[in-house]
Amino acid sequence: MFYFSHLLSDEETKEVIQETGMGVESIEFSIAENLDDFSKKLLSYEKRLEKMGCEKLLLHGPFLDLNPVSYDLSIRSVTMKRYEEAYQAAKILGAKKIVYHTCYVPDFYLLIGWAERMAEFYKEFLWDKDNSIEIVMENVLDRIPQPMAEVAEKIKHPAFGLCLDVGHANCYSKVSCEEWFQTEKKYLKHIHLHDNKGDRDSHLQLGKGNISTTTVRKILQKKQIKTCTIECSTQEAVIDSFYSAKELLGNSFHVS
Repeated sequence: MFYFSHLLSDEETKEVIQETGMGVESIEFSIAENLDDFSKKLLSYEKRLEKMGCEKLLLHGPFLDLNPVSYDLSIRSVTMKRYEEAYQAAKILGAKKIVYHTCYVPDFYLLIGWAERMAEFYKEFLWDKDNSIEIVMENVLDRIPQPMAEVAEKIKHPAFGLCLDVGHANCYSKVSCEEWFQTEKKYLKHIHLHDNKGDRDSHLQLGKGNISTTTVRKILQKKQIKTCTIECSTQEAVIDSFYSAKELLGNSFHVS
């Protein structure tokens, strides 16, 4: 169930795996230049994963400069291409899940028709996909949860679901994490877990910000959510958050 984001050095990542038994959510193939040099980067990353002792893997997909709902068909096409490249990396590396951002930017993109266009993009992306790799859409700058839930309702594909990033919900939205969870819970397949004080996306360890531990416990106890990634920026914060999650879950805690 528990993973942590590969924001640490390889040596630190190895140490966290050894101590906690968690898997890794890799950001390696969210980077355009790595997708451009796909075969070489794939081979080198496989070797790095082996050295780190990583046996359980998720991937984070590309997001910079991309927009699945762009009215510019060239941008939409590049977005589809990058998503597909990252998906192929996940398939080759044996990742169980891949995470994509909504890429929504408030005050720049209108929400009118947004869910319809996003669902259309994902239906096209998913048409040749089975359910061997789960594909989840993550909130970042999104201010309200309803449009994402609407997308998930429209798609109806067994591999598709939502990823609730509680840290993003806490600092980019005025809607409480509890309401985000209640709105999206029917469609949730993955969680990103980190804390902040509501002022910026600081990726603090659990308990160092103002996110409700009651809400976090409720989310982690949702049985349909099989995976959770701890997204903290230091080794100490990752390990401390792991043990905090363990304490919150009590007897129902399990690493994988």
